[in-house]
Amino acid sequence: MTAAPAAPRRCDWVGSDPLYCAYHDLEWGQPLHDDRRLFELLCLEGAQAGLSWITILRKREAYRQAFDQFDAQKISVYGSEKIGELLANSRIIRNRLKIEAVIGNARAFLTLQQQAGGFDRYLWSFVAGQPIRNQWQTMREVPASTPLSETLSHDLKQRGFKFVGPTICYAYMQSAGLVNDHLIGCFRHAQIS
Repeated sequence: MTAAPAAPRRCDWVGSDPLYCAYHDLEWGQPLHDDRRLFELLCLEGAQAGLSWITILRKREAYRQAFDQFDAQKISVYGSEKIGELLANSRIIRNRLKIEAVIGNARAFLTLQQQAGGFDRYLWSFVAGQPIRNQWQTMREVPASTPLSETLSHDLKQRGFKFVGPTICYAYMQSAGLVNDHLIGCFRHAQIS
């Protein structure tokens, strides 16, 4: 009888939830350059404020349906009727401030996209187009925010974005791959590097 192959070593935060494992293995820390997906991720990171990320992952498909696949053009014209519909949608986080932030962020995103020649170009300019590759051994070493996430947060706020504090921005930078914060012992650290 042959033994089952050992599970790959992952970052400590992942746990055993299959959805979390798939997110960690396929998405988290992978450099992302698609404007629509970057906008979606920014909105979801804002929705996560005060909650666990697994809660948002479980609701991600519902968010995509509720917010027109995160089409910023469509979201930017949402009015009070649509806000009421979203507040009644039990499949997403029904927080008025977070919902209104997505709408306002869509407007700010479209303006920034036009000014910078793309949101991807704007965002990746903060790391000179290359991911920052950290060398963390344990989760205790990984910061909740950095001076760079504070700079990004400040700039986004100046441009009218909401729910983009330094901690949210750092989580965003990690998930979008601007920062490789996979632990050294995690199989994804070397793959992404």
